Amino acid sequence: MSDRPVIGITMGDAAGIGPEIIVKALAHDAVYASCRPLVIGDARRLRQAMEIVASPLALAVVDSPAQARFEQGRIDCIDLDLIPAELPWGQVSPIAGDAAYRYVARTVELVEAGELDAICTAPLNKAALHAGGHLFPGHTELLAHLTATEEVSMMLVTPKMKVIHVTTHIGLLDAIRRIEPGLVQRTIERAHATLVRAGQENPRIAVCGINPHAGENGLFGYGEEEEKIVPAIQTLRERGWQVEGPLPADTLFFRAGRGDFDCVVAMYHDQGHGPVKVMGLEAGVNVTVGLPVVRTSVDHGTAFDIAGSGSADDRSLIEALRQAVELASRRGQPA
Repeated sequence: MSDRPVIGITMGDAAGIGPEIIVKALAHDAVYASCRPLVIGDARRLRQAMEIVASPLALAVVDSPAQARFEQGRIDCIDLDLIPAELPWGQVSPIAGDAAYRYVARTVELVEAGELDAICTAPLNKAALHAGGHLFPGHTELLAHLTATEEVSMMLVTPKMKVIHVTTHIGLLDAIRRIEPGLVQRTIERAHATLVRAGQENPRIAVCGINPHAGENGLFGYGEEEEKIVPAIQTLRERGWQVEGPLPADTLFFRAGRGDFDCVVAMYHDQGHGPVKVMGLEAGVNVTVGLPVVRTSVDHGTAFDIAGSGSADDRSLIEALRQAVELASRRGQPA
C-alpha cells in the first residue's frame, strides 16, 4: 500500500485555465512520485484541454478513489459530467460556476469519507460562481461553509515568505472594523500551528500594523494598533512564542523576503497579496488554514484572456500539489 497521499484536484472553472494546467501538471513524473492525484471535474473538458496542449496522457474515468490506478501517464478523473461540449473558453458562465461549486462539494464528501488526504484546487471565477447561484467570495469561504468550519485563514506561500491574513475578501473600512485582538490572536495561532506542523519548532512571526508606519506611536490613525493588535501579541509572547509587531508593512515585507521571519501576519487583503504577487504568480500557493482538511491552491485566477490557448503556466499548480503533500504527510502530528 502506497504511503503517497491521495490528493483530490478540483477542476475549477471549466471556462478558465484550470483544465489546461491540470493536464500539464499531471504530465510531470515528480507529481506521481510524491502523491496519488485524482481529478474531480469533467472528463469531456479535460479531453478538450488535452487536445489543446497536445498531451500524450490517457484519461480514465473512475467512480471513486478506490478505482483509481494513480499511474504516471494516466489521469484518473471522477467525472461529474456537468459541462456541455460547446461551452466557450474565457467567458463567465453560470453553468461553469455551478459546476465549480459541485466539484468542491463532491471533493469535501470524499475527504469526510476518508478517501482523500488533501484538496488542491484549480481556480474558480467569482462572477461565474455567483451567476451559478453560489454566493461565496471564493474558495476559502466556500470550503469553510461545506466543512462547517466557523473561522479559517488564508495563507499565501512562496519560496521566500509566507503571509497569513487576518481579513480577506471584504472592503478596507469593513476590514478595519472587523479586526480585534481575539481575531488577530486566533490568526497568529493558526499560522503557528501550520508552521510547526511543517517542521518549524519555534517559528518567527511578524505582525503588520494597520496604519502607515504602524501608527507611528499615535501619529497616524486613531490608536488602532494599540487597541486591536498589541493585546494579541502580548498574550502570545507570554507563551514564549516569537511574535514581533505591530511593524510597518512597507519595511516588514522586505525583511521577510530576506529571511528575517518565517511568516507575516497581514491585516487585510491587499496588504498581504500585493507583496506576494510582485514575487511572481507562478511561485505562489494559497493554503486555507483552520479547515479539518489540508487545502492548497494556485495563487492566480482563471485567466480568461488566455484560456483555451494552451499557454497557461502550470508551475503554481505543481507547487500547490507539493505543499499539499508536505502538509498532508505531517497531518495528525502534534502542532
